Parts: sequence; structure tokens; C-alpha cells
Amino acid sequence: MTAGPLVVLVGPMGSGKSTVGALLAERLGVPYRDTDADIVLAQGREISDIFVDEGEPYFRELERQAVAAAVTAHTGVLALGGGAVLDEGTRELLAGLPVAYLSMDVEEAVRRVGLGAARPLLAVNPRRQWRELMDARRPLYTEVARVVVATDDRTPEEVAQAVLDALELKDV
Repeated sequence: MTAGPLVVLVGPMGSGKSTVGALLAERLGVPYRDTDADIVLAQGREISDIFVDEGEPYFRELERQAVAAAVTAHTGVLALGGGAVLDEGTRELLAGLPVAYLSMDVEEAVRRVGLGAARPLLAVNPRRQWRELMDARRPLYTEVARVVVATDDRTPEEVAQAVLDALELKDV
């Protein structure tokens, strides 16, 4: 087996990366790691607070460092924050890794997360902002992904199975 994560999950906020990632890790018998959680732990505050207090560029640098550390050291299932793919160096690190892009449409995003609280990039007119974010990020998610798994109208268990099938991984 090559070094690095067994599975990397990318996709927009609310696509289920954390939930599906934990399920995948359990089914594969490997550890789960989330780079957003790494940042929160290291900083001792929520991501929304980092955005407010320090700004997005500061957060993106923390995110870049967290992803680089996780991709290097973690061999289980890894979930990245929704904007991690904005960094070119991060996209280069993901090249050749088993990356699954968890996709969803705006209606599913509204149903799942309401596009509101604690989402600093969606503070005003969240539907329009979500679409604009996705217009910018979708090509980047697709660029780094080995597989794309639609999450619309699927349970986390169904999405986890679809990721396993698409990446041809067997659970334990």
C-alpha cells in the first residue's frame, strides 16, 4: 500500500464529508481524520471565529498547513474542508490519491444545513453565495477527484457504500 490516506473526501460544506468519512473509517477498520477538526483543536476556537477574528486568508493558510500535515501523516480516511481545494499546492498534494468528491445540488444543501449559522462565507443571500462558491469550486473538486459520488437523496450509509464501490475498496 502506498503512503497517505486510504480515502480523501472533498466537497462543499454540508455534503456529508464528516459523517461519511467516519462511516468509511469504521467500515474499513482505519482511523478517521478531519482537517477542519484539526484546525479547531490547534486554534482552540471555531472556524467561524477564525474567519471573523483573523480573516479568510489567515484561515486558508492554517487550512493549507493542516491538509499538508494530514496528507503526509494520515493513512486512514481523511475529510478536507470545503475550500481546501482552492490552494494549488493542496491540489498538487492530492494528485494520485484516492479522492472522492461528494457532490450535491443547492436544494440538498438547503435541506441539510440551511445555509446559515456558522457558515461565514454564506452570511448574506446564502443560496446565491452557495451557487457562486460551487461555480468556482466544482472544477477544482473534479480536478482532484478520482471519483464523483452524488449525495442527493442518499443516506450517509448509501454514500459510504457508493464511495467504497467507486474506489473499489472492501470493508472489513
